[in-house]
Amino acid sequence: MNENSCIYYPSVSPSNIMGAVLARKFGEETVQFLGKKVSVETSDQKTYNGTLTGIDEKLDVVLDNVESLGILKLILNGTFVKEIKLMEKPFDFKALSDRISRVFPGLVKIREDVGAIIVMDKIKVTQSGIEEGSGLAADRVKAIYEEFVKETKK
Repeated sequence: MNENSCIYYPSVSPSNIMGAVLARKFGEETVQFLGKKVSVETSDQKTYNGTLTGIDEKLDVVLDNVESLGILKLILNGTFVKEIKLMEKPFDFKALSDRISRVFPGLVKIREDVGAIIVMDKIKVTQSGIEEGSGLAADRVKAIYEEFVKETKK
């Protein structure tokens, strides 16, 4: 590079940063609906109840096992989606993470974007249980998970 060369850095405005933060937060909230029973109302006042298996930024929705219609899988265009209601309580990753952190302080990370808690960078816990990891630490995390699930189902 000679002394007259310059590198162009596109300007990053506060509104661009805020938009990115809001989009990320919206995505984190939306991912909590995946795999759960939802009720989707369309702009033409139709309602579809089923398990949400897919959603994108345009609110295009994929539902499995649509109740009362006998439809196995349904894709709705996001242009027509008026609202999506969560019909069951989402898994409380924060509460489980706090409980695991009491045993493994400083070694627990919540990854809501992938629906998991990572312990010691090697044990992966989802709402279904331990998906990765083995050994004494994984056994302890599994016991904490099972106790948590048992208590929250009451």
